[in-house]
Amino acid sequence: MTTLTDHPAVAPERVHRIREAALRIRHYALTQAEVQGQGYIGQALDIADVLAVLYTDQLNLRPAEPDWEGRDRCLLSIGHYAIALYAALAEAKFIPVEELDTYATDDSRLPMSGMAGYTPGMEISGGSLGHGLGIAVGKALGLRRKDNPAFVYNILSDGELDEGSTWEAVQTAAHFQLDNLIAVVDMNNQQADGPAQSMLGTEPVHDKFTINGWDVRRVDGHDIPAIVEALEDLRARRGKPKALICDTILGKGVAMLQSRDKLHFMQVAPQEWALAHQQLDEGFRS
Repeated sequence: MTTLTDHPAVAPERVHRIREAALRIRHYALTQAEVQGQGYIGQALDIADVLAVLYTDQLNLRPAEPDWEGRDRCLLSIGHYAIALYAALAEAKFIPVEELDTYATDDSRLPMSGMAGYTPGMEISGGSLGHGLGIAVGKALGLRRKDNPAFVYNILSDGELDEGSTWEAVQTAAHFQLDNLIAVVDMNNQQADGPAQSMLGTEPVHDKFTINGWDVRRVDGHDIPAIVEALEDLRARRGKPKALICDTILGKGVAMLQSRDKLHFMQVAPQEWALAHQQLDEGFRS
């Protein structure tokens, strides 16, 4: 297990600030899901630490100018994780926290699957998996040809590694040496039909990216100092596209949900929401 002492360059107060942001992101995700009584809650809880690092520490953004040309682009390939990204966008002040209560309701700017043009800060529309990395490659190539120094980050899932289009994008990025591209892979080993590795074994993921010409780091996706260090290291590297592989736990922070058999899409009983929020706070204090 990685500890703070393994990452002395990441100051404890910086880590604490990001941890607090991750806690709020998790609470915001639960608040949205309670509106519908169900949702992709496990994924939102598992990716919260990564999103907190990105949206409160790493990305070059201007929330008051969401379409600013100099911004880093963060593309959510896995559209059903939108509940998590909305929470991160609220934390980063792209949208008001109060708007989260409209999640997936009529005329809301927060549809269940993310859609570009609806929500400030949402760069692409989600839906069918396997397209995000290809779009990210196109954006990264376009930015480079415009001499725009912005970076493109693409959050994708281990399930998307089953898609041939993902690996076409991997090879294309390497061919053009897109060192302004960072893929962030959520390895939670879960798909709609069961464990990802039982559907189609994709390991060794690190080696597959490396052999295709990428710089790669793999970390515990809940170890904030490790995520910070890895992203900063990758961003500084030149000549190759970069990948950060994050091993995560579905439902992270809410023991009641982590222990459930079916975690891809969850229904939560009305009396369980308060307990879920309570378990988040207890875990943060422990």
